[in-house]
Amino acid sequence: MKQTGKVYLVGAGPGDPGLMTLKGKTLLECADVVVYDALVSPQILAMINPQAEQINAGKRKGMHSLYQEDITQLLIEKARETAIVVRLKGGDPFIFGRGGEEMEGLVAVGIPVEVVPGITSGIAAPAYAGIPLTHRAYSSSVTFVTGHEGAGKYRPAVNWQAIAHGSETIVIYMGIHNLPYIVEQLTTAGLSAQTPVALVRWGTRPEQEELSGTLKTIVQRVEETGFEAPAIVVIGAVVNLHDLLSGCRPTGL
Repeated sequence: MKQTGKVYLVGAGPGDPGLMTLKGKTLLECADVVVYDALVSPQILAMINPQAEQINAGKRKGMHSLYQEDITQLLIEKARETAIVVRLKGGDPFIFGRGGEEMEGLVAVGIPVEVVPGITSGIAAPAYAGIPLTHRAYSSSVTFVTGHEGAGKYRPAVNWQAIAHGSETIVIYMGIHNLPYIVEQLTTAGLSAQTPVALVRWGTRPEQEELSGTLKTIVQRVEETGFEAPAIVVIGAVVNLHDLLSGCRPTGL
């Protein structure tokens, strides 16, 4: 009986190849199959074993290469054919990366699976923009939340009332397309319209862009500048440190 291979759910980080973990890089170099997401940077894709089969399973708004169920089934099939299958995901597999869903599907049919964490964009992008998510003078708590919720979810929509008062810093993934609604919900919940907001697009990459404002002004600023996804939204007083610390960003940007 042929032995089943193993699937590695590997976080590629936010884009800067220097933030790829050594374990993840090693797995890419010896993989038989790599199934990768749309936001994985070209520099990281260049680390893949040249002999490996490479499959683009990327999902972007309005454009689906493969549906989630198809991706999980693909991983199962490839694991039954080859030894090392890498599921390469932008950021971290378990932070809004659907890695938990894929792991459930693999475990259910007896496929060995291992998770290799990656640096999530919600931490890295603000850091490269000079925004510390915690600071003793400004914030002792952080909430990470998705701004884009898929259909057929297991529970109702995000409770923005609770999010508004749950912590001093709010980090929103995939929040650009729904930003007007999110801003309305947060201000209706009682968050001051003067609360600072920063958007970081393509965080940690050479093309990184930032846009600042407040809950009152940020939607208009996005419309005026044509600022687009993919971007991380940071809300809270720590955004005020951006102008002071943005000059200290890592080299290479």
